[in-house]
Amino acid sequence: MFDLSVISPVLLWTAIAIYAASFVAFAVDLARRSQATADARTVRAAELVGAGVGGSTASVPATGAAGDPAPQRFMMARIGTSLMTLAWVLHLAATVTRGIAAGRVPWANLYEFAMIGTLLIVAVFLAVLTRIDLRYLGTFITGLVVILLGLASTNFYVEITPLMDPLKSIWLIIHVFVASLGTAFFALSFALSVTQLMQSRRERLLAEGAEKTGPRFLATFPASERLESLAYRFAIIGFILWTFTLIAGSIWAHYAWSRYWGFDVKETWTFVIWVIYAGYIHARATRGWRGNPSAWLSIVGFAAVMFNFTIVNVFFKGLHAYSGLS
Repeated sequence: MFDLSVISPVLLWTAIAIYAASFVAFAVDLARRSQATADARTVRAAELVGAGVGGSTASVPATGAAGDPAPQRFMMARIGTSLMTLAWVLHLAATVTRGIAAGRVPWANLYEFAMIGTLLIVAVFLAVLTRIDLRYLGTFITGLVVILLGLASTNFYVEITPLMDPLKSIWLIIHVFVASLGTAFFALSFALSVTQLMQSRRERLLAEGAEKTGPRFLATFPASERLESLAYRFAIIGFILWTFTLIAGSIWAHYAWSRYWGFDVKETWTFVIWVIYAGYIHARATRGWRGNPSAWLSIVGFAAVMFNFTIVNVFFKGLHAYSGLS
C-alpha cells in the first residue's frame, strides 16, 4: 500500500519544479513585452520622422501610459499560466495526501501552513484570471510561491504528529483556513501595489520627457490608477476575511483557554495587521490618501503578514507556538 506521507513531499517538490518553470515562462514573457515595446517605439519614431515631426523618441508615449493596454496575445504568459495550473493541481494533491495521511486538515504546523497558504494564493490568482487579466503578475506570484514553498520544504518540514489538545477543535478548520484565504488576497494586493509604484514612477518620468523610464514591459501594464484600484479591492476582501479571523480566533481562545484575549504574541500581531489594513482602507476611502502613500501602506501590511507567519511562528514563544519545530 502507498505511504501517503512519503508521496506528499514528492508531489510538492514536483509542484515546486513546475512553478519554477512557470516563473521562467512568465519572465520570458516580460522580456518579450519589453522587446515588443521597444520595437513599437522605434516604428512610431520612424513614422514621426517621416511625417516631419521633430523631438526625441522619449517623448512618444508608449501603449498603456494613460490606461489599460490594448489587448495583446502573449504566448509565453499563456504557457506560464498553463504550467502554473498544472503545478497547482500537484500542489493540491500534495496537500490532500498530507491531510489523508494525518487524518485531519493539513494545516496544523508551519510546514502545512505554508502548503495551504501558497495553495490559496495561486488558487485566488487563477480564479481572478477568469475575470481580470493579471498575467503580468505571473512572475511575482510564482516567484513568491517558489520561495515560500522552498523555504518551508527545506527548513520547516516535520513528520506527521498528533494534534495538540488546543488544536482539536472545529475552529482549526475555520480559523486557519479563513486566515490563509485572507493572506492570499493580501498577497495579490501587495503584488499590485509594488507594480503600481513602478508604473507611477514610469508615468512621472514620461510626463517629464525623460529618455529612460524604467523597464519597458511596464508599457503593456495597466495605468497606476487601475493597479491601485485593483490592489484596494483585493485588500478590502482580505481585510474582511482577516476581521473574521480575529473574531474566530477570540472565540476559539475562549473555548481553549477560557479567555477571549490574552495579548499573546500571535494574537497581538494578528491585531497589528488588522490595524494596518484598517488604516490603509480608511485613509484611502475617507482621506483621499491615494497614489504612492497608499501603495506603501499595502506593502507594509503584507510585510507584517509575512513577519507574523515566519518570525513570530519560529522565534517567539507563546500559546500559539504550533510551528512543529523543535
